[in-house]
Amino acid sequence: MSNLITEFNDYRAKMNEKLLADDNKVIKRIFNLDTNAYSEGALDVKTKELLGLVASAVLRCDDCIKYHLETAYKNGVNRTEMMEAMSIATLVGGTIVIPHLRRAYEFWEALENEPIK
Repeated sequence: MSNLITEFNDYRAKMNEKLLADDNKVIKRIFNLDTNAYSEGALDVKTKELLGLVASAVLRCDDCIKYHLETAYKNGVNRTEMMEAMSIATLVGGTIVIPHLRRAYEFWEALENEPIK
C-alpha cells in the first residue's frame, strides 16, 4: 500500500484508539454520530461520502478529505465523480481550496494504484 495511504491510516487508527481509550463520553458520542451519519439511509453511502468530501474540502480539512476520498473510493466512486464533487467544492470554497484539491488528487491517484482492502 502507498506510503501516503498507509501513513494516514496508521496515524488515524492509532490516535482514534487513544482518544476513545480516554473514555470521554462526549468524544465517544461524536465518533458514533459521525459513523451513523454516513451509513445507508435516505441517501446511499456513495452520495453521503461525496457530500462529506465536498464539505471537508470547503472547510479545508486534509485529514477529512483523505478519509472521505478513501471511503468514497471503496464505495465505488470513480475519478470523474470525485472530480465533479471536488469541482463543486472548489467553486463553493473558492481558490483557497486549490491546494487541498491538489493533495486530494494526489491521494486519489495513490488509491487508484493500490488494491482495495
